[in-house]
Formats: sequence, structure tokens, C-alpha cells
Amino acid sequence: MAQVLEFKLPDLGEGLTEAEIVRWLVEVGDVVAIDQPVVEVETAKAMVEVPCPYGGVVTARFGEEGSELPVGAPLLTVAVGATEAPAPPAPSTSSASPASGASSAGAPAASESSAGSESGSGSGNVLVGYGTGAPAARRRRIRPERVGTPAAPAPAPVPEPVPVAVPAAAGEVSGQQGPVAVVSPLVRRLARQHEIDLRRLTGSGPDGLILRADVDSAIREAEEAARAQTRTAAAEPAVAEAPTAVAAAPAAAAERIPLRGVRGAVADKLSRSRSEIPDATCWVDADATELMAARAAMNAASGPSGGPKVSVLALLARICTAALARYPELNSTVDTAAREIVRLPGVHLGFAAQTERGLVVPVVRDAHTRNAESIGAEIARLTELARTGKLSPAQLTGGTFTLNNYGVFGVDGSTPIINHPEAAMLGVGRIMPKPWVHNGELAVRQVVQLSLTFDHRVCDGGTAGGFLRYVADCVEQPAVLLRTL
Repeated sequence: MAQVLEFKLPDLGEGLTEAEIVRWLVEVGDVVAIDQPVVEVETAKAMVEVPCPYGGVVTARFGEEGSELPVGAPLLTVAVGATEAPAPPAPSTSSASPASGASSAGAPAASESSAGSESGSGSGNVLVGYGTGAPAARRRRIRPERVGTPAAPAPAPVPEPVPVAVPAAAGEVSGQQGPVAVVSPLVRRLARQHEIDLRRLTGSGPDGLILRADVDSAIREAEEAARAQTRTAAAEPAVAEAPTAVAAAPAAAAERIPLRGVRGAVADKLSRSRSEIPDATCWVDADATELMAARAAMNAASGPSGGPKVSVLALLARICTAALARYPELNSTVDTAAREIVRLPGVHLGFAAQTERGLVVPVVRDAHTRNAESIGAEIARLTELARTGKLSPAQLTGGTFTLNNYGVFGVDGSTPIINHPEAAMLGVGRIMPKPWVHNGELAVRQVVQLSLTFDHRVCDGGTAGGFLRYVADCVEQPAVLLRTL
């Protein structure tokens, strides 16, 4: 007989407490194998596919695409041992009341669907904070005795799991009592903050489950009603004076976009950087003609099949690692609790990458041990993962210095915001032909603007200026790098 097991959203690591369902990869009734990806979720760090540790038939899914679930909330249930979707229960012919029938026929299967790894079919693959090896204790149950002549027991159908009804905190506002079909504590908190009575809502989720989208819709309706009431109250004196006046057309509602996922994580980090870090910016124009010529020579020497081309970003990254070796103050962070500057031994170089999902900063590990070609290959690999949304949280954290090439957007300069908790960021504008005095004569040269935003707690302007000047010197005369190669 099939056993229904519940698979909950596992802890995805990096301190993440919730995830948004982007795309379901299975339907109810599909047969899944152990460790088969069943859903694609987006966290504040990355988009990942979540594998199911059970093999069997999917009997239910919890959460619609676009909804958020907290860690530990049910994702789906799987009938382990079944080869096809469980059939719906046959109509009961017993003379017992519906209440007694539900308590007797539904009890066995309901206990089997309680979460856990009661069978040994769980996978050995585990996610952070989620294991499949230890079996959960089976709860004992007491069956009420039937009244009347006992009938031959029918096989218990596999039930469709019903989300746990949790009393809504918004009930405190309305003073009503009773359960509400809400699973997510985020939904309850949102309703409480906006004084939305969840008992008046009709959930759009499975079995009437109230989702965040339902609460957001109720909030918008309440705001529209409040605005309409305000407009009506303001228009009453005018109506009294001119009964034939035409009512003003209602104003269009403003679009509200939730700050969540990658966009929300970026907003939190930038806000924290601005509030905690006393930053300052210095900049300089540099003649990049010789750097571009050196890059062309490197790529020409490799030949048509001599390996990947060296990018400008890779050369700038190598220049940064050489500059940080001279000015280690900028490869540090500040422990505000201990009031200490922590100088970091290695350079983990982040680079800003714009994707369809928003701005992300992949990190090149141990960049100080790599040459320009190795850094370029790693940047290309991480950029491709960023474009496809497959960067792991580990690949987006742990940076010590960030390189931001905003020149790709066709702009010359910027004052970038430091990627908290780092101490500095180098910004690079577009490289374009400009009039420039070269060897005492006016000439057209390839000019780029470099800007450095730094944490004024870790160093003063002299150190920041020395770092930026060294970078500019290497851009103008790449042979300066030969001392550190």
C-alpha cells in the first residue's frame, strides 16, 4: 500500500528563511524519482532547483507560482510505493453519519501523510538543514468504534493533503475566533500590519489556502476604498453648491512592486551600506590607449585557436589585485561591534553583473593567485551562470573588493555604492576616443574615467588616492604590471 510522505521546503543555507516559487517542474499525478528536481525557487541569493528526496507519485502541491513560502512549509506530498496517481475515494454506502465516517475512514491515511522519512526510500542527498536518514516517530491513533453492524473494511484512499489551518493574527483586530486557511507566517504578519481580516478573504490556493497575493489584493482594495471615500467627502461641498456638476473620474492606482527576491536583497544591502559606511569617492581620467594595444597584442599572440581572448575586464581585475597588494587597507572590512578594522589575507574579487533578474555580484575566489587569463576565464564562467540564474549562494557571497564596469551602459562616470561589508569599489566608465595631450601634443586617445568609492574608516584620502593613481598608471602604462607578474 502506498505511503504518503510530505516534503517540506528545506533550509537553503546562507541564513535564508523563505523562497519564492518560480516554476513547478512536476504536476499532481506525475511519477518522480529520488532526487529529481520538482520545483524551481528564487531566494534572496539565487535561483535554485529543489530535488525531492522521495520517489513515487505526486499527490499534492502547495503554493502557486509567484507565492512565497517560509522554510519548513509543505512543498508537496508523494505517495511512495505507488506506480500511478491514487484514485479518488469511492462514495460511502455506510449508514453511519458523515462525521463518524470521516473519523474512521480518513484517519489511517491521514496519519501516513504526516511528515517524515518513515520509509527507507529517502535519498542520501540532503540540502542544508534537511536530512532524509532519520525516520520520524509514527503517531498512534485511537479509532472510534462504529455503531451498528460492522461492514467489510474498504481500502483507505490516499487523501489530498489539506493545509493546516492556523488562527490568523488579524482575528485580534476583528475579535472573531476560529481557524483560517493560512500556512505562511509572512501572510499573517502582512495581514496584521494592514488590519486585514483573513476570515473575510477567499483563498486562491489549493483547498482555499490564502496566499500572499490574496492579501495584497485585499490591501489594494482597501486603499482604493479609502481613496474613494476621501474623494467623496471632498466633493460633497461642491455637489451641494452645484448639483449638476459631473463627478471627477477616479485617479489611476499606482503600481506596487514587492521588494523581494534578488531585488529585495539588493535593496537591503545598498540601504545598509549607505546607513553604516561613511563613504567617499575620488576619480581620475586615464589614457587607456596602451592598455587596449596590449590587449590586442595578447589576443593576437594566442592565434585563432590559442585559447580564450583576454577581456578588458580581466586586465582591470588583474590590475586591481596588484593595487590591493600595495594598498591592503582597501581589502578589509570593519567589525562595528568590536570597533576593529579586519584586514583580509586573500582577495576575493566581486564584479557587478546585470541580469534579467537584477544586479548580482559573482565572486572570483583567490583572485590574487590568478593571472589575467585565469581571471578572465572565471569571469566568463560566472557571467554565464548569472545570465541563466544558476549561481549558487556561495558564488555570490564572501567578496572582499568589487569591480564595477558601468561603462557597458554607455556612461562615463559614477559614484558607486560600496558592496557591504566590503571597504571599497572601483568603478570603470566607457573607453572612448577623446582629445588628449600626449607627448606635448594634442591627439585623439582612448580615455576612461576611473572612480574609487572607499570606506573612510579604513583609510584616509592619501591611501585611496595612491591606490587609484596606481591603477591609472597601470592602465596608461601596462608595463608597470611587470613588477608584480
